[in-house]
Amino acid sequence: MEWIRQRLDKIKQPFQKGRKYEKFAPAFNALDTFLFTPNHTTQKGAHIRDAVDLKRTMITVVIALIPALIFGMWNGGYQYYSQLGESFTFWDALGHGALKIIPMIAVSYAVGLGIEFAFAIFRGHEVNEGYLVTGLLIPMIMPIDIPLWMVALSVVFAVLIGKEAFGGTGMNILNPALTARAFAFFAYPTYMSGNSVWVSNASEVDAVSGETILGKLAAGSEVGYSSMDMFYGVIPGSIAETSALCILAGALLLVLTKVGSWRIMLSAFIGAAVMGLIFNALPSMGLEGNDLTNFPWYLHLIVGGLAFGVVFMATDPVSAAQTMKGKWIYGFLIGFLSIMIRVFNPAYPEGVMLGILLMNVFAPTIDHYVIQANIKRRKKRLENANTQVETAV
Repeated sequence: MEWIRQRLDKIKQPFQKGRKYEKFAPAFNALDTFLFTPNHTTQKGAHIRDAVDLKRTMITVVIALIPALIFGMWNGGYQYYSQLGESFTFWDALGHGALKIIPMIAVSYAVGLGIEFAFAIFRGHEVNEGYLVTGLLIPMIMPIDIPLWMVALSVVFAVLIGKEAFGGTGMNILNPALTARAFAFFAYPTYMSGNSVWVSNASEVDAVSGETILGKLAAGSEVGYSSMDMFYGVIPGSIAETSALCILAGALLLVLTKVGSWRIMLSAFIGAAVMGLIFNALPSMGLEGNDLTNFPWYLHLIVGGLAFGVVFMATDPVSAAQTMKGKWIYGFLIGFLSIMIRVFNPAYPEGVMLGILLMNVFAPTIDHYVIQANIKRRKKRLENANTQVETAV
């Protein structure tokens, strides 16, 4: 590593202040800080004494995503081969999925980082590490057969409109990955919904059906999967959203490293469970339900994109609520609204994307009222204390 450090220091000379390539210093420094710790620290005043920086935080999230990503690659091949009725090995399934998914990841990083570098050079600031996570999340929440050019356009929209328009990393009000998915969903709905987009080559091979569990429930047809299939994730769906087990492993890492908020995760699942229980109670109240309302509340928590969205996107520290009470309210409403949208909208039997984006918009409002309530409570406490002092005197 010392040899690499020396070589980088030598190459770095033309990029230093006042030198020929000073304007392009942010692009070079991005490589430097990716390989080594950031070379800028606080110099005076009180500051946090901790080894954690933005790069380490983002790398932790990437590591937490790996189990879901690897399983998503395998499941992509498994769904294809198993529905064709062909014999296959673990490596056949993993290889098929990898050939579909790795190019999507490459396109996402190439396009997204290209825009990030361009804005860093234009604005004269360092390249932020935030896209390390966003660049991986975007392909993971897409259908396996979405064209690469659609992934590229979605990334451009997410980075330009969802983030850079607000000032870059740390300034965005919406989760960039979900912004990309929302763009793809509304711009190219036939590639983002239906029964032929969730399993590889389902639209080309008659023997393959890519209908998801929520799609089957919305259509009133039989699910055909056990609860353990749903928990392990051997079902059709977006690339990395199917395995609740792998998502749980990632959630544990985020919670143990304190990178992800357990309050948001827990409250979101509580909100989803409450909404699911309300729907399950409709028959007992004399109201006629359907397959989605009668679907057991606990299964609502492990199918669709709810678990993945709650763990990896609702907990985004930039677009989520910041206050302690605000996190409980924010998470609860995400889960509650996600199941409500899922059940009430048969044309779009999934609601976590819209639920999170909606609450991203309201997160500052939630924090505002939580803070104002704290201020009023303290003012009242001060008034009571002053009254007691005056009475004593």
